[in-house]
Amino acid sequence: MYPELFHIGNFPVNTYGVLLALAFLSALLIAARLAHRDGLPRERVYDLGLWMLLAALVGSKVLMLWTEPLYREHPLQLISLDFLRSGGVFYGGFIGAVTVGYFLICHYGLPWWKTADAFAPGIALGQAIGRQGCFAAGCCWGKPTTMPWGVKFTELGHEITGVPVDARLHPTQLYESFATLLIFFFLLWLHRKKRFSGQVILFYAILYSIARFTIEFFRDDPRGDILGLTSLTALSTSQIISLIVGIAAIVILVVRWRRASEAKPEGISSTRSHARA
Repeated sequence: MYPELFHIGNFPVNTYGVLLALAFLSALLIAARLAHRDGLPRERVYDLGLWMLLAALVGSKVLMLWTEPLYREHPLQLISLDFLRSGGVFYGGFIGAVTVGYFLICHYGLPWWKTADAFAPGIALGQAIGRQGCFAAGCCWGKPTTMPWGVKFTELGHEITGVPVDARLHPTQLYESFATLLIFFFLLWLHRKKRFSGQVILFYAILYSIARFTIEFFRDDPRGDILGLTSLTALSTSQIISLIVGIAAIVILVVRWRRASEAKPEGISSTRSHARA
């Protein structure tokens, strides 16, 4: 684990920040390529992606403020270096990006579901790269384990993130990185084979929700609370959001799949009628 790559004078260049930048760039390039394949204007996709990036950064910080008692009880921490260089909460960034993306897609006159499908694989790839940054920094750590793949973090990692260094921990960052990498490859395949617009982004939401819900059982870092729900349900904030997102995505997927199946026979019948005429 290497939290810092090098120093420029007294300023450290963090591995997490470099990999996070690479994650955003990779996600945007993949989205632009898939959008162009679908006949969407590439320049609009780049513009949309940059605005969604900004919304993701803001959204991740907002949800962190909502879930972390430290920042609610000590507002001056909002201007601390620790707050500024932290990645925030992924689901906050995802919700922020989707919200801003929806309004901008409508403003640009782009098809919502087709555009969302183009972004879905890139989001998964960005997560796979970004979680490698988490592993390098030592944040988002797991519970102690006796498994042979358990990892011990460095003292520098402890100084930066507070990760325990007295025991081997589940590498939950790598669990999520590998899971989202598999999701990325599946979504790339699905993008070529999809039967209707929206299928890719909805499968992303379902698969990531399942992966995140499962991995949360192995995490041990402090992740805050929303309105006391985590103490009532014994589930983490991210698990509660995963349930909501996953169930909503399944319902929407079923509805759109049925509509696509019903529309296809009608289209075939209409074509045959014209052929007879």
